[in-house]
Amino acid sequence: MQGAGFGSLLRRHRREAGLSQEGLAELAGLSVDAIAALERGRRRAPRVHTLRLLADALRLGDPERLLLTAAARQDMDTARMPLRPPPVPTSELIGRSTELTTTTRLLTKRITRLLTLTGPGGVGKTRLMQAVTSEIADTFQDGVCWVPLAPLADPEAVVPAVAEAIGLQSRLADDIAEQIGRRAILLVLDNCSHVLAPVENLCASLLEHCPNLSILVSSRELLRLAGESVYVVPALGLPYDEDHLESSDAVRLFVERATSRGYDPTGQLDQVARVVRRLEGMPLAIELAAARTTVMTIEELATELETSFGILAGGSRTLSPRQQSMYGAIEWSHALLTPAEREMFAQLSVFKGGWTLGAAAAVLSGVRTRVEGLDLIGRLADKSLIKVTRRGGIARYYMLAVIREFAADRLEAAGATEATAERHAQYYLSLAEEAEGRLRGPEQREWLDRLEAELSNLRAAIAWSVRTGSVVEALRLAGGLWLFCYLRGHYAEGSQWLERALDLGDAPDLASARAKANLGAGTLAFLQCEYDAATERLQTALTQYKELGDKAGTAMVLQRLGGVARERADYVAAEDLHCESYDLYESLGDRAGMAWAHNYLGFVAWLRGDLEIGARRCRRARDSFRVVGDGEGLAWSLISLGTIAQYGGELVEAEDLLQESLALSQRLGYREGVAWSLNQLGIVERRRGLTARAVHLLDESLAEHRDLGDRWRSASVLEELAAVAQHRGRSEYAAFLLGAADEVREVIRAPVPRIEQADYEATRTAVEASLERRVFRTAWSAGRAAPLAAVADGYPPAPRGTDRTRDPL
Repeated sequence: MQGAGFGSLLRRHRREAGLSQEGLAELAGLSVDAIAALERGRRRAPRVHTLRLLADALRLGDPERLLLTAAARQDMDTARMPLRPPPVPTSELIGRSTELTTTTRLLTKRITRLLTLTGPGGVGKTRLMQAVTSEIADTFQDGVCWVPLAPLADPEAVVPAVAEAIGLQSRLADDIAEQIGRRAILLVLDNCSHVLAPVENLCASLLEHCPNLSILVSSRELLRLAGESVYVVPALGLPYDEDHLESSDAVRLFVERATSRGYDPTGQLDQVARVVRRLEGMPLAIELAAARTTVMTIEELATELETSFGILAGGSRTLSPRQQSMYGAIEWSHALLTPAEREMFAQLSVFKGGWTLGAAAAVLSGVRTRVEGLDLIGRLADKSLIKVTRRGGIARYYMLAVIREFAADRLEAAGATEATAERHAQYYLSLAEEAEGRLRGPEQREWLDRLEAELSNLRAAIAWSVRTGSVVEALRLAGGLWLFCYLRGHYAEGSQWLERALDLGDAPDLASARAKANLGAGTLAFLQCEYDAATERLQTALTQYKELGDKAGTAMVLQRLGGVARERADYVAAEDLHCESYDLYESLGDRAGMAWAHNYLGFVAWLRGDLEIGARRCRRARDSFRVVGDGEGLAWSLISLGTIAQYGGELVEAEDLLQESLALSQRLGYREGVAWSLNQLGIVERRRGLTARAVHLLDESLAEHRDLGDRWRSASVLEELAAVAQHRGRSEYAAFLLGAADEVREVIRAPVPRIEQADYEATRTAVEASLERRVFRTAWSAGRAAPLAAVADGYPPAPRGTDRTRDPL
């Protein structure tokens, strides 16, 4: 053996010098074990510095030094272990620049000696490891050793597999450690989840005995060893808007893989975006979906994926079963779960959009305490079957959609779907009813955010109650959520919930719930300008509340009826209804209710042109809302006061008040408040002559009002945009906008508010004066024929040659 030649030569020189191993070690400043390892061939490649120390200690002349160095070099050339190399990738790596940078830095800078790449099956851990090893192979002097563990079924086969990969035939970890010794090697262990215990033991031993060894691991579950660094491999980046589809890594991967199969989807990137968003950027899922383009169109593929992930199969037959389908990838992880983990995994599929620890403890059967639930959730998170997010001091958990579908199939197979869904609905019913009482007052924003986070679960709970005909749960859920739907702008969806619940029929002891549901349905219909339907529902609720002797409910219905009258410009009726509401709240000593009555009375006053009365009422409301901590009420009073200041010519004061209301509404997520604030700020800028700024604000306001379904306010914003267009010399477009607004008002049967009539008439007169009658009527008719959604798409750019000298921006 070449290694024995160096060892024999060193031993002969030591003996000729009359030194024991201990003596030579002392003179050379080395350990006795190092001398013994070199002489016996256990260590075959001494460093140059070590050679110099040995030669000096042995007092060798130049010829002997050269011979000893030559023997060492000969050993060094033959000492490199026959390491199993990493597999050569068969396709280009798409994206992953951030992931590569981070992981290579951790390994090359020796920030960590044990790095675990983790994440769910199909996220691309192995492919990333191939790229990492290719990137950093040259930085490990003695090479990279790749050990694929996925084929192993027996945990006892781990050590022999690693030994074989470094050129040994052994079943002992100590032999591997001795063979590696002080060599600078990167050991890569791919797919460890199913043999975790022996991998943990082997890594712990090797890291202890091999000081220059680094280990890179891919596993769906963490090793949890001291010194382990963890990198969670993310899904590929999704397109964040329609203007950046080509830059999305997920889109690029789909296009590349589909193109390689003979179908180029670059002309249908919007449909590709549908697919990759549904697949949440999972690389394996994207590759399997792209494979289906040989027999499906992108549209068919996207539509199919909306209902099922079953088509995500058909990967290369040369791959393992876990890589041939998403089902196989998830089954690989599922098979490693304990019975308790499998039961929880299946039941967690009942949640949509994530869940909290409290929700899991309340809904899941077999979980006796929050601690037990937390332990099981932690274990599933460790196995990459659920993900954890942390926001606002609250941890939420969720499953990727494809994993959730697999879990739901397991729940169905266990015959536990309906029982779990019922517990789920009962939990979210209790949450909705608890939140209902907190949606006015200082906790408003917190509870609005909490319900928004649970919106998908609330939808599922309502869907279950309607599907099963559970009239009590349906009415209580929908009735408890209508205020949330109003504040967060879910008008149409909330209306649908309420109408479906009311259509289920009646039940004993549901008079109060039905009254609340009618109140909510009437309110949301009013907000969408369905005034006749709103009046019918509200009158029903009024009768029901009066029969119940519920003064607070009666007062609230009167407020909503006052709103209908107000938008239809029946200001006398509106004021009478709000006064009656005020009297009821005063009799109850309800300060918040009285503040709302003042606010609405002020609203009616300024709409009809009584600015002084409106200001006095709204200031009282504002001061009361500050005391009781009602953010929505405060935003509304600020909007009214800002509008009054704007119509009074106090533009600086108006801007200050409206900016305050805008900021508050945005913090609350109160969409109506945002839309109104933008509307009035746009008018302020138009009055200042800053038309570009006005267009921006009014466009945003119109988009919000349109999305909410508020056609009454949309018409007013269209009329304001017409005033701006006329100011810019765009008379024909102004006529188009006036026609669109007129059509909206005719449909909802609501005239121009009295306070806005002077501006409206001035704009229309100016437009008619600047256009030929035929041109005006053509543009007006085109506006009336255009859908509101098309009109609200945004103010068009000025045509070439338009005089824009009057527009400072």
